[in-house]
Amino acid sequence: MTTKALLTEEQLVQRATQVLIANLGLVEATRFLALTSRGRVESVERHRTWQETLEKDEFFDQVFSDIRRA
Repeated sequence: MTTKALLTEEQLVQRATQVLIANLGLVEATRFLALTSRGRVESVERHRTWQETLEKDEFFDQVFSDIRRA
């Protein structure tokens, strides 16, 4: 059994990008990579919306209720 070293992040990104382009073409590979970026923005926006409606004191009471009882 042989041990294989993990790729560096840069190598991983480079190889994955090459595979995507080779199999999907440049345009479709670019579309795919853009999809992952949009998902991140949406989750951040969803978190900001949640924070806007958050009652800080009520939230802290719920989170730290066990600590305050001790």
